[in-house]
Amino acid sequence: MTATIADQKTARGLVSALYVRTKALHTEAERSGIVVDILRGEASRDDYVLFLRNLVPAYRELEEGLARHAASPILGELARYRLDRASAIESDLEVLSGQGWEARVPLLPAAETYAAKIADAAGGDGSRLIAHAYTRYLGDLNGGQILSRLLAKALDLGPHELSFYDFSRFADPDALKSDYRLAIDRAGDAVSDPAAVVEEGALAFSLNIALSEAVQQAAGTTAPAR
Repeated sequence: MTATIADQKTARGLVSALYVRTKALHTEAERSGIVVDILRGEASRDDYVLFLRNLVPAYRELEEGLARHAASPILGELARYRLDRASAIESDLEVLSGQGWEARVPLLPAAETYAAKIADAAGGDGSRLIAHAYTRYLGDLNGGQILSRLLAKALDLGPHELSFYDFSRFADPDALKSDYRLAIDRAGDAVSDPAAVVEEGALAFSLNIALSEAVQQAAGTTAPAR
């Protein structure tokens, strides 16, 4: 089945192939770990700080990897968007937790594993980074906007504490989503092994789920029934 999805890449686009392969995992991610606590309004401020702190390494690796491949015919266009979520999260953490958050807020093994897998994906031609850009950035531009509104209401967070979800330097967020999808499809046209990118997408969602569940456990919350 995976090969069939990858073979349809040219006709349907890599975004469609990634969507089909990860649809069930996407649903699981929305029903797992700290994410479901946020969606239910059950996450505390400390829980959210822990979540943000453990996302930082993944974004650093993704953005450093894209920067290293900025001249690549595969990743060059994606790199030029400079979505820079790592710096936005760091800004939020400094407001929410103060200076020294990196030493004070624990880094979980699941976060280190996630970052290491992205670093591995950046090897070679870096094409597997496309899957992580799809998972993280399109997630931030879609579901992340829902999380932002819920966090603002439940935890009384202001814009300066929600920079992670702020894409206001782009004039039209809806156009950004559409343009970024097209950029992923164009990157996919240059990929020699689309099946590897599609499978990396499944891995990316699995890593996200593992991190979310690890944060929930570390925060002392109760895992939801499935």
